[in-house]
Amino acid sequence: MSSASGFAKDIDIDAQETQEWLQALQGVLQEVGPDRARFLLSRLSAAAQQWGINWRDARNTPYINTIRPEQEPPFPGGSDAQAIEEHLATVMRWNALAMVVRANRAYGELGGHIASYASAADLFEVGFNHFFRARDAQFAGDLVYFQPHSAPGIYARAFLEGALSEDDLSFYRREIEAKKHGKQGLSSYPHPWLMPNFWQFPTGSMGIGPINAIYQARFLRYMEHRGLLQDQGRKVWGVFGDGEMDEPESLAALSLASREKLDNLIFVVNCNLQRLDGPVRGNGHIVDELETLFAGAGWNVIKLLWGSDWDGLFARDQDGELIDALNRTVDGQLQTFAANDGAFNREHFFGQTAGTRKIAETLTDEEINRLRRGGHDMKKIHSAYHAAANHRGQPTVILAQTKKGYGMGAAGEGKMTTHQQKKLDEEVLIAFRNRFKLPISDEQCKNLAFYKPAVDSAEMKHLLARRAALGGHMPRRVAGDARRNVPAIETHAKFALDAEGKEMSSTMALVRMLSSMLKDADLGKYVVPIVADEARTFGMANLFRQVGIYSSQGQLYEPEDIGSILSYREAKDGQILEEGITEAGAISSWTAAATSYSVHGLPMLPFYIYYSMFGFQRIGDLIWAAADQRARGFLIGATSGRTTLGGEGLQHQDGSSHVMAAGIPNCVSYDPAYAYEMAVIVDEGMRRMLERNEDVFYYVTVTNENEAQPSMPQDAGIRDGILRGMYCLEAKADAQVRLLAAGPMLKEATSAARMLQEQFNVTAEVWSVTSFTELSRDGIAVERQNRLTPAARELPYVTRQLQSGAAPVIAVSDYVRALSEGIRAYVPARYVTLGTDGFGRSDTRANLRDFFEVDARWIAYTALTEVFGDDAAALKAAAEKLQIDLTKPLSTSV
Repeated sequence: MSSASGFAKDIDIDAQETQEWLQALQGVLQEVGPDRARFLLSRLSAAAQQWGINWRDARNTPYINTIRPEQEPPFPGGSDAQAIEEHLATVMRWNALAMVVRANRAYGELGGHIASYASAADLFEVGFNHFFRARDAQFAGDLVYFQPHSAPGIYARAFLEGALSEDDLSFYRREIEAKKHGKQGLSSYPHPWLMPNFWQFPTGSMGIGPINAIYQARFLRYMEHRGLLQDQGRKVWGVFGDGEMDEPESLAALSLASREKLDNLIFVVNCNLQRLDGPVRGNGHIVDELETLFAGAGWNVIKLLWGSDWDGLFARDQDGELIDALNRTVDGQLQTFAANDGAFNREHFFGQTAGTRKIAETLTDEEINRLRRGGHDMKKIHSAYHAAANHRGQPTVILAQTKKGYGMGAAGEGKMTTHQQKKLDEEVLIAFRNRFKLPISDEQCKNLAFYKPAVDSAEMKHLLARRAALGGHMPRRVAGDARRNVPAIETHAKFALDAEGKEMSSTMALVRMLSSMLKDADLGKYVVPIVADEARTFGMANLFRQVGIYSSQGQLYEPEDIGSILSYREAKDGQILEEGITEAGAISSWTAAATSYSVHGLPMLPFYIYYSMFGFQRIGDLIWAAADQRARGFLIGATSGRTTLGGEGLQHQDGSSHVMAAGIPNCVSYDPAYAYEMAVIVDEGMRRMLERNEDVFYYVTVTNENEAQPSMPQDAGIRDGILRGMYCLEAKADAQVRLLAAGPMLKEATSAARMLQEQFNVTAEVWSVTSFTELSRDGIAVERQNRLTPAARELPYVTRQLQSGAAPVIAVSDYVRALSEGIRAYVPARYVTLGTDGFGRSDTRANLRDFFEVDARWIAYTALTEVFGDDAAALKAAAEKLQIDLTKPLSTSV
């Protein structure tokens, strides 16, 4: 909705009566106070609905500041401090601009962004000087999600604080080159993997920051309610762009934040009204649209639209004509006003009515040109931040209006091309210097010299004193060295190691392990089970009673199944995060838990269990962000594969997640077949993440297909083989063919081996492949090492395992062939792959495996094609004996 039409004046048929009502309300406000006034307005609204008037309050407030001038607290340190901070902001703008433009003079391909930070600099400075508290020995620190396109400005401030050097700034967007010189390069956007001691949160992919910030604030409350963290009044701040709010993830969890009353959460939306190509809402008001969305979701909304120099104008606006003009003026027109001078604005904005013309009469054209938007007035910003930080019972969003490219003048201020601007000529640089009164010479200006005030200057003393009072440098990431002891594998997985043929699914095995871990005296309280409304599907209902479902309100109702031993139990100190039907929300919760070791200095062990189809395929970008943030934890892709979930069909059948997972460098992925394999994998993962502090996370797929589980073989090397990616399950010295199978296809391969022996007298050796991905990575690494050190050549793991014979190798998985094709180069024999390429289908498991040609019969037939060679008659007879249809179409063609 645009306020362009929302506040147009209605015809008043009885002005005297209207005035009496307004005076009555004013009298209540003056005599009793705002609480009574709000109560009366609420009663009137309710009565109107009851009597059929069918009226509700406007969705938007007028296009002015929420905080009135008389409500503003004094600026800390007074006008002198404000003047110093305003000057410092200009220094940050210059150094950020110089860094980007300098890089692009030298290397035109590097890119970079000037305009976003130019618009947001004052918003950041007030935060850095008064609100963003760093982590120190006594305080765990506020958490800040920084607008990614403003990264140059954050680097510019770190340079003044001494956290970055001039050399660092010189290697902006040249991370590889910097390493050659023994320097630190600066990543284009916030990236904890590339700058592990600096950035805390990756926000470069639009929309990721807002949803992660919300779930981070909720996870902070979860930790406090469970007694794992002390309540220190920490805040989670997120500074984002107005265009970014169009990403579905940006708004996806607003209701969660209000429902949980996350008053530890503050969003600052930099409303410079422009995205990359033009206005965010040319024909409306993005501020009003966001106000509607946030307020409707239950947030406290603070509009910060106009600077202090507008206060006098509003005071002279007795008839509301100025406010009405602002309500009518759409963002596209506001952008035009921003790009033009005072004379233009006098004629085209203030010239709309006689009343607005009169209001502007006392201003010169230059004064009109200098009228600031609220996001460029530090006193107004401080008032908004102060109100937000002290608000209770709701999350707060500050909608701060700015000019994109503020200070760039004719080269970019408010222009359509501003976002892409990264090269400025000398005239523009000098104009920028003059506008902000920077003490640098023409020559320094033209050469884009970085400027840093003297250490003993008032500016530097003030900057360093403010940061010292707030705990030191920020942003700053602290990984820490806290470790957790992992219990012996037998304490939680003996049933899997000594299964003795007991029937269970791999999902059931995982949940049993998880249940036992939760009972462990040392580790249990740090385990975080996470589900997206599928706990019962995955057999986790027993955990409801055992550890409870986290709810900030506890349980305010008597559940329908209260008499059941598996009844639904919510608790304020509950341990399960049951997120509802939101995979994006659940992975954001997992990310918060998986990075707790660095964010809070407290290592946690999250297990997010979900339908594998709704993981990498649906929320892959959020998983990448978790990888960027160096997450540690387990992602469990349940009901995985394309043929294990009978009846569900395309929307639930996953044949590609392991291929996608393989592209993430610190994601260790496995597709185990047996419970004991699962136990070994989970045990090793915990030790790597909790004991050895490795920045990896695990993706493990499980199925709901029950089968007899064997005990773990006692052969030496089995554990190593499971972790390396493959081991021989049924060795045959005289094998004519080798069958490599992963996950649920392993039992199909063992059945195929029996068919081959019993029906065709062909001996097959069976190998369990727990991870084609790990095998492929090993092969790539070994081949590279051999190229670099040819005198010390070695063989990839796959090659060493299969080099004892020349029997052809058939590989099969419940995933697309691209997964098993990853080891082709390292198999020292004829190699054939089977997989589930194509769209999923709804049917029984048996029919699905026949359709994709991965069942025991098709594996056996494929093996025979290698053993029999060109003997067409023998192959035809084998097909008939195996009852397979050789005329069926390829699975990718139907």
